[in-house]
Amino acid sequence: MKNDHLVTEEAVMAALSHVIEPELHRDLVSLNMIRNLKVTGGDVEFTIMLTTPACPLKSKMEKDARAALASVPGINEIKINWDADVPHDKRISNQIGQQFRNTIAVSSGKGGVGKSTIAVNLAIILAQFGARVGLLDADILGPNVPMMMGVSTMPAPRNRKMVPAENFGVKFISTAFLVRPDQPLIWRGPMLHSAIQQLLTDVEWGELDYLIVDLPPGTGDAQLTLAQVLPLSGALIITQPMQVAAADALRGMKTFEKLDVPIIGVIENMSGDFFGTGAGEKLACEYQVHYLGSVPLDANVRIGGDTGEPIVVAYPDSPAAEALRSIAKEVAARVSLLTLQQQAANLIPIQMIG
Repeated sequence: MKNDHLVTEEAVMAALSHVIEPELHRDLVSLNMIRNLKVTGGDVEFTIMLTTPACPLKSKMEKDARAALASVPGINEIKINWDADVPHDKRISNQIGQQFRNTIAVSSGKGGVGKSTIAVNLAIILAQFGARVGLLDADILGPNVPMMMGVSTMPAPRNRKMVPAENFGVKFISTAFLVRPDQPLIWRGPMLHSAIQQLLTDVEWGELDYLIVDLPPGTGDAQLTLAQVLPLSGALIITQPMQVAAADALRGMKTFEKLDVPIIGVIENMSGDFFGTGAGEKLACEYQVHYLGSVPLDANVRIGGDTGEPIVVAYPDSPAAEALRSIAKEVAARVSLLTLQQQAANLIPIQMIG
């Protein structure tokens, strides 16, 4: 069919300037998210550059972009490609010299709520979406990430630095690699501080989009050390559905607030008939933080942790894995938003007086 209308790049960009990024509340053009635009006759092709490969609102942006372009006369075919450029919190590289774009602390006020399980599965999901992910087992005295990740040894050192183990696309490090399984670590605060700092700085992490830090339960030395030595993009608060667990989670949340670490949100783990449901959402609502969702109680979550086959790998279609994927997308979107807000705050011009 003959196309009587000449489609121009200017007309395409003008139409796309009405498409709003749902999290950032600005249009795709002013955010420089439209890349590699090509117009061939009536055919249009371009790339939308996301702020995370795990974007939860990708389908909405595509729908809105196609609807906007439908108003441009002469367009026939529309091809939308996708890529991601994760925002970079430059405070991290400036302070510790590592190329971490974002750092996420996973915390709980008490043990036994599945904090490490959440950290492991979130790391794997983000890697499955295409992100470069590292996982630091900062539970120095009770490390169990290697067991959950199905790896018992780490590579030999290189260039006088430790080399992280890797599985499921995730790089990870833990003191479990450095001591015998039956060896207790009876360390005071200064030794914990030194160990965490060493696992951050003396490891060849490479460039990461996300470093996820699995913290020990409680509000002690590890939390204080981490906030002191590593700028944190934000913290995740893990709780169980019971009110007593949420009360402990609140203490953890308030600890990060005192340390000026943004709260990414609350996750309710082991939700369902056995433990009930609702305490996590109630906590988030009461203290006006984001509620990221709940993970249903599933025996396969525990089995996967014991056997080194996390549920998002062993049973990717299970309700628990689906819930974790949805939560991971929300976490990634929230982290991008927090990092971009932090960047914008640093760009506020200083007015000279006089």
